[in-house]
Formats: sequence, structure tokens, C-alpha cells
Amino acid sequence: MAEDNDSPRNGRAIGRRTLFRTGGAVIAGGLAAPAIIRPAFARDTLYVNTWGGSWTENATKAFFDPFGKANNVEVRTLSPVSFAKLKAQVETRAYEWDVTTQGLPGLARASKEGLLEPLDESVVDKSKLAPDSIRYGCIASHALSTCLVYRTNKFPNGGPQSWADFWDVKKFPGNRSLQKEPGQALAFALLADGVPKDKLYPFDLDRAFKKLDQIKPHIKVWWTQGSQSQQLLRDGEVDMMSMWNGRAVELIDDKVPAELVWNEAEMVAVHWVVVKGTPRAKLAWRFVQFAHQPEPLAKFANTMNYGPLNPKSFDFIPEAQAKRLPTWPANAKVSFVPDAAWLGDNLNELARRFNQWVAT
Repeated sequence: MAEDNDSPRNGRAIGRRTLFRTGGAVIAGGLAAPAIIRPAFARDTLYVNTWGGSWTENATKAFFDPFGKANNVEVRTLSPVSFAKLKAQVETRAYEWDVTTQGLPGLARASKEGLLEPLDESVVDKSKLAPDSIRYGCIASHALSTCLVYRTNKFPNGGPQSWADFWDVKKFPGNRSLQKEPGQALAFALLADGVPKDKLYPFDLDRAFKKLDQIKPHIKVWWTQGSQSQQLLRDGEVDMMSMWNGRAVELIDDKVPAELVWNEAEMVAVHWVVVKGTPRAKLAWRFVQFAHQPEPLAKFANTMNYGPLNPKSFDFIPEAQAKRLPTWPANAKVSFVPDAAWLGDNLNELARRFNQWVAT
């Protein structure tokens, strides 16, 4: 990224004419009092890697603008979120951004590869954080879930309520879709085969792929984008599918005949990451602590249909809305949380084998 003229990474030089024009006054003033020298550009700038679109819009309203106004900071955003870019920046020490977000599996991988700036306790007041909000030295933000969603007009008497039901093509006939995401698809397959939520990891891969073989002929689309998943269900191209909870709630609010099933949803916690070695680390940690506060986080989670990972945020969310979020206790209780450490260590091999299986 090209350096910005106003960036504190560059500073702004004082021109010769300005120096000569003011020099006499400075010298004269110096006889009476010490000169006060202020930088030409005193405002700090923080660069945040975001997911773009509505994510950036809502984060700007909830986090970036309020933090900037309160701290005389300009927050600039760059998208999309990229693990590859995170790694490249640390290796080259050429930083395009200072802060990003990662789900726990990505966080575990980033920690293993040495990409995370250590928590700066001279900046972060841990007493103001929610319990258990620090993982791998990073601070929790929100959680999102991937749920089973079905069209209610296809199943007016009640649709599938578990991944075993999703696999039951006789009881619940119709076109299906799953996200093309190996760790998730394999977990759903094992749940469908009767593995308890607390016994999923480490995966029994042979068992998981055998179960996937059963459903493969009935998967019409392996979706890769959130908007694509919505369109598939909206158009009735598929009758049931895996879908991010926020996307499903949007469809329901748009009067699409859809039902979201929280049972056996995969809930992924997302944390703020400060990039190792960034020269703006202290400013980044100030922002992260601000973004973890109950009220800003509630504003963001409420508009995005994410589950806040600061429980006090629910004090600022209407109960009817709170019940539609992943971290609402009743929803979290029937969900499962991926084993971040195991997935972080095995994700590359899972992706290789899964992508080969999809292609054959």
C-alpha cells in the first residue's frame, strides 16, 4: 500500500519557506519564553483489516468512529480479511494494517506461526475484560454460528432438526447445500453419524468421509460466499442447507419462508488480533480494549446478528433480539465449539483431502 502523506509513518516535513517565515518570530519569542513546538500532523492513524461491506459499515458506526472521536485517531480500513496477508506482513515487516480479526482456528494457527503481538498489559486493563476473553493473547469480540436452515414451505409440518435429519433423505427429501469448508463439513458428518458434540475432536476422518459419501449425491451446491447461500434458499434452489446465522436471520426478516435450527450449530468465537511487530501496537491495543466494551460491542453485535463475547453487552440488546444471537445461553448450550488447536494443526491436510474428495 502506498504511504499516505499524512501518515505518522511518514510524518510531514516543514517546508523551507515556512521555516524562514516563522524563524524570526520563534527566535524573538524565545527571548521571553521557551518555544512550544507542535508537530504539523499530530493525529494518530490506525489501520484495521475488515471483512468489507456491511461488516465494515457497522464496525465503523460501533467502533471506528467513536474510538477515533474520543481519542483523536483516524481509523482507516482495508479489506478483505486475509490470513496470508497477516503472515506476509510479519515476515516482511511491511505493515498495511495493524489490527484484524480471526476465528479461533485461525487464531491457533497464527499463534503457532508467531504472528500475534503479545498482549500489552501496560495498555490493556485486564480487570475491565469479560472473564475468559483472552485466548492466545488476543481479546474476544463476537461469535457467529453456522446452522441448519430449511424452507418452511417445503416442510410445513416441521423440517430437519439435526444433522442426522439433514442426512435422512427419505424422511426429508429435497435439494441440499453445504459450505465448502472442510472442518465444518466433517464435523457435521460425524454428528450425523451419531458422534456426541463433546467427542468430535480429533476427527475420525475415515468415518467422516464415509458419512459424507452418503450425502454427496444430494448436495446440489457447495457454497462459498454468504450472499450465494442466501440466494440459494431465497430462490428455492435448495430446500435445506448450512448457513451463517446472520444471513439466515436476514432472510427471515425479509419474509423468506425459512427456519433456523440452533441444535448442533457450529459456533466460532472471533477475536481481535494485533499484528506482531506493528509500530502502532500500543494504539492498536487501546482500540481493541475499546471495542470489547459492552455498549460498543452490543451495537455491533445487534446490527450484525453476532453473539457478543462480553456478556454485559446483553444489557444493551433487547431480549427478543438477544434470543436470535449465537451466545444467548439457550442457543450456545445446544451448539458446539470447534477444537481450535487441533484444527489449527490439521487444517491444511483436511483441506487437501476434502477438496480432492469434492472434486472426484
